[in-house]
Amino acid sequence: MRTLVIAAALLILAAFVMWGYPGGLRPGVPGRPASEVGTSGTVEKARERGAALGEQAAVAGEKIKDAAHDAAITTKIKAKMALDETVKARAVDVSTDGSTVTVSGTVHSRAEHDRALALARETAGVTTVIDHVTVVGSQ
Repeated sequence: MRTLVIAAALLILAAFVMWGYPGGLRPGVPGRPASEVGTSGTVEKARERGAALGEQAAVAGEKIKDAAHDAAITTKIKAKMALDETVKARAVDVSTDGSTVTVSGTVHSRAEHDRALALARETAGVTTVIDHVTVVGSQ
């Protein structure tokens, strides 16, 4: 009986070895030609797809960089306006596109108008300021 158990165990062990052996009973095991497992051409496709994704990531990175730069300039100008006693920062909008800043909104005096534009012009990174500010009320 003991010999029968050992023989059965050896038979099971041999089956596992044959099953896991390269080129054994399972298809798609290392050691078989690529044509048998259907992988021909996938490396080239993967490289092409990887290159395309890399290009898209680079473009997206540039867009994020530009948007962050624009937001930084806008924030600097709005912070200056918030700290200034002449300009009511909530009534003035600032938008940035590259180094061009557009200032818009409504102010109540010519001095407030001039100060809002001066704060925008004085900010580092600004080359052009577009004036869309309206003066209402007493002048």
